[in-house]
Amino acid sequence: MEKKTASNEAGSGVAASRQIDDKIAALSDWRGQTLARVRALILQADPEVVEEVKWRGVPVWSHAGIICTGETYKNAVKMTFARGASVEDPKGLFNSSLEGNTRRAIDFHEGDTIDEEALKALIRAAVALNTSVLAARSVRSQKKPKGV
Repeated sequence: MEKKTASNEAGSGVAASRQIDDKIAALSDWRGQTLARVRALILQADPEVVEEVKWRGVPVWSHAGIICTGETYKNAVKMTFARGASVEDPKGLFNSSLEGNTRRAIDFHEGDTIDEEALKALIRAAVALNTSVLAARSVRSQKKPKGV
């Protein structure tokens, strides 16, 4: 199955998945390896995910809305879930951006072990939330006004 992609906001025509490949290759240390592993887990968890690149090169994974981003910093790879505050996290993976009402994040540091099954479950939960919200919006927009 071929990955779905979207070109970046600047409209350069370069496939987003290729841009993400290039970003991972440019990070020739543990951050590149971690971002590559996180990406692989996202693709395994949701084969219908759409890869995008936004905000000056930040990888974004979407399905009926943004699932998460993959930002890289000097000491961390940050996976920010757009609607993370509304996603069940039974394994307690979220360890950053915990104070907000919308987003939640996971910071991975050098040497961290990724709980792959728990992360894939979290991704699937985020997709389920996005698709349920999209379905609810669709139903509301199809209702006819009273008195028609």
